[in-house]
Amino acid sequence: MARIFLITAIGWLLMSTALAQDSAEDRVVSTPVLTQTLEERIQLDGVIEAVQQSTVSAQTSGTVEALPFDVDDSVAAGDLIVQLEDSEQQARLRQARAVLNEARAGADDAQQTFERISAIRERGLVSRQEFDRARNNLAGARARVERAQAGVAEAEEQLGYTRIVAPYGGILTERHVEIGESVNPGQPLLSGLSLEQLRVVVDLPQKYADLARSRRQATVTLADGRVLATREMTFYPYADPATHTFRLRMRLNEPDGLLFPGMLVKVGVPVGARESLWVPASSLIQRSELRAVFILDDQDRPRLRQVRTGVRDGDRLEILAGVDEGERVVVNPAALVGSDRLNQPESAQTGGEESR
Repeated sequence: MARIFLITAIGWLLMSTALAQDSAEDRVVSTPVLTQTLEERIQLDGVIEAVQQSTVSAQTSGTVEALPFDVDDSVAAGDLIVQLEDSEQQARLRQARAVLNEARAGADDAQQTFERISAIRERGLVSRQEFDRARNNLAGARARVERAQAGVAEAEEQLGYTRIVAPYGGILTERHVEIGESVNPGQPLLSGLSLEQLRVVVDLPQKYADLARSRRQATVTLADGRVLATREMTFYPYADPATHTFRLRMRLNEPDGLLFPGMLVKVGVPVGARESLWVPASSLIQRSELRAVFILDDQDRPRLRQVRTGVRDGDRLEILAGVDEGERVVVNPAALVGSDRLNQPESAQTGGEESR
């Protein structure tokens, strides 16, 4: 029954396509069966994440006065994202500036006194003790000015902390406070991430870790088949104690902005290689359970040969059995179907024997 089915399938195949109007002989294209290397890869699920993702915390105490942006809003670097009530910081700054003005006035007075005593001392009318006292008073006044200036800088910094700005452009992902809520230094305010720099993280089984680390040739593919360009690759130097997997991280180049954190991608990691016979994928003829190719003999006569196929890699197809290296396979078999050039197909004989 298998022999009858195979011959019937081949006969139906030969009659299923009409003869082309032009000469088929001029259009037949062949190529030799080649032995090439197949790089075996495992496909793992990777997750896209943002390189820059952080939580902004309060650096001074105060009450939340304004939240100009909400969760999922886009912000630019430097945009105001939280405003704290700043009356206390403003008062401290005014106080610090008043202390600075007082210190400067004292320094001016000490400078003038020192200059007068210095002039009189040249004529021998002032004792050494009075001169040293004036000089020390001037040095102390200058030190008080420097301390007051530091106080003003600190007060200005504390006032600046009441305006929290975005450290980089991105999207706000979480809000930890509400308007009217009192906050203290170190308390989280908002969380966000940047879409400008993305990376892929994937957990690699332990048995493939050494080979992947040495070859460093992983590829990242989207659901639509598009392969993403990657940058540097980082292997974590420790395994997860629960899953015994090693984490692999790759930076992405994605200028179009079509990727977002949390998306799943396929990560192909090479784990080995083998030598196989390959033919163009277009040379395969498949009808139901039949898989065959046309082989040209020494007289350029096409013979239909049943084959057993393996994996497909792009435009090439792996052949596990049915052909030998160097044999010429027809790349465009449609040009031969129904042609006068067809002879008795080899598969009608060899294929039936294999079926038995």
